[in-house]
Amino acid sequence: MKFARYGERGAEKPALVDANGNLRDLSAHVDDIAGDVLTRLDDLKSIDPESLPLVEGEQRLGACVGQTGKFICIGLNYADHAAESGMEVPPEPVIFAKYTSAI
Repeated sequence: MKFARYGERGAEKPALVDANGNLRDLSAHVDDIAGDVLTRLDDLKSIDPESLPLVEGEQRLGACVGQTGKFICIGLNYADHAAESGMEVPPEPVIFAKYTSAI
């Protein structure tokens, strides 16, 4: 199941992408793809995408998740990643932060 957020910046609505690549409105089931909803995404598996309203027209896609306070990354966490970066595999993964605009 692929989730998305669409609409005007700051007022995005939750959606899912159906098997044909169409956007389906999910706002009758969740307010946003954010916060505690992220801990219960499995609960949404029982929804038949075809039962959701089709989002008409061309839409702006927003960040994949909303209300993000921190964005912590793990780098060089596997040998191929280190090799493609031209670096030695560190004894522990590299932890770093990014601005939330990177989402």
